[in-house]
Amino acid sequence: MKLHCGCVVIDSSSTPPRRKSSGAPRVGDSRRHQIPQAPVLVGEDLITPAASVRDLGIYLDSNTSMRPHVSKTVLNCFAAFRRIRSIRCCVPRQAMLSLIVSLVLSRLDYGSATLVGLPAYQIDPLQSLLNAVARLVYSSRRYDHVTPLLKLHWLRMSQRIDYKLAVLVYRCLNGLTPSYLANDLQCVADLDARVCLRSASTSTLLVPVTRLSTVGDRTFPVAAARVWNSLPADVTSLPSLSTFKRRLKTELFVRSYP
Repeated sequence: MKLHCGCVVIDSSSTPPRRKSSGAPRVGDSRRHQIPQAPVLVGEDLITPAASVRDLGIYLDSNTSMRPHVSKTVLNCFAAFRRIRSIRCCVPRQAMLSLIVSLVLSRLDYGSATLVGLPAYQIDPLQSLLNAVARLVYSSRRYDHVTPLLKLHWLRMSQRIDYKLAVLVYRCLNGLTPSYLANDLQCVADLDARVCLRSASTSTLLVPVTRLSTVGDRTFPVAAARVWNSLPADVTSLPSLSTFKRRLKTELFVRSYP
C-alpha cells in the first residue's frame, strides 16, 4: 500500500480473496491476528505495533477502511465548529464564513480523495458536519431543511470527493504531477488495440479490471478513471486548470442538486 498525493494506491492483484461475511465488509480482518502485539526491535529502536498510522495527515488502518481518518476528521472539524459557534453573535456573517472555510472546510477537504468508493454510512458523518456548518452560517434551526442552504455554493460530500479526484487526474494528464502518479493512468487512445474505436478520439481513461470491489475499485487507477470518464467531453477538454475547476464545480453542482 502506498500513499500518492493524498490517494491510497493499493496493488489489488496481490490481495488475497476475502471470505464473505454477514456484516459490513472489512478488508483484512482475517489476518489481523498476524499483526504482532508486542514491540518489535528494529535496529536499535523499539517499534510498538499500532492499529492505525498517520501519513501526510491521513490516518490509515490495517483494513484500509479509512474509519480512523473519517472519525478524526469529524472530531477535529466539530471541535473547530463549536469554537466558531461560541462567537457567532460577535462576528458578522461574512467573517464567520471565512472562519468556517479556513478552519472547518479546509480540514474536511484535506485528503478527501482517499475516501472515494467508501460506503454511504461512512460518508454520512461528513455530510452531517457539512449540514451543521451550513445551518450555523445562516442561523437556521437544527431540523430545518438544509438543501436550500447548501445550494448557495457548496457541493455535497460525495461530489467534493469526486472534485478532488478529478482535479488530480487533470493535473496528471497535463504533466502537473510527478511521473510515478501520472503513470498509473492510461488513455484509451494510447492503446493500439483500441485505436479504431470512437473512444480513441476522446480523453477516456482505461479502467483496470479488479477482483475485489471493496479494495480494487478504490485504488487510484480505477477510481480516478471512473470519475474522469463520467465527466462530459466539454469539461475534460478544457485548456487550463483554473477553467477546468470552475466548469467541473458547475457540473458536479448540477449533479448534487438536479
